[in-house]
Amino acid sequence: MTKYREILRLKSLGLSQQSIADSCNVSKKTVNRVLKRAKELNISWPLDKSDTDAVLAEMFFPSTKQVRSNKRMPNYDYVHKELLRNGVSKKLLWTEYMEDCHANGEEPLMYSQFCYHIQQDEQKRRATMHINRKPGEQVEVDWL
Repeated sequence: MTKYREILRLKSLGLSQQSIADSCNVSKKTVNRVLKRAKELNISWPLDKSDTDAVLAEMFFPSTKQVRSNKRMPNYDYVHKELLRNGVSKKLLWTEYMEDCHANGEEPLMYSQFCYHIQQDEQKRRATMHINRKPGEQVEVDWL
């Protein structure tokens, strides 16, 4: 993680951007961006002890909020159940999904995104956990 507090402290001591970059093991461009944002936000050294690097990171470069899509998501339970049947493909289910969305005046996902979301749901359903065992500690035998 970038050492925002250290960058501001070293700048207050009058060090050059290259010296700060070398000292903090970051690029000169990162130092430049941090100092530019600090100037825009009127943040200077000394800082409060509550201003940790994580707090400063959020102040300098707020995380972009994920834009919520207005597209209707597929019914994963229905898709999962239907895919188990013979002769049913994702393409067929997507076609039905498209027709249903158009009939209800909703915006559907395109086929690639439909398949992507179905795949993500399948991975959640297939969740497994690895059991760590020491070799030779236990023996499991299946008898027929």
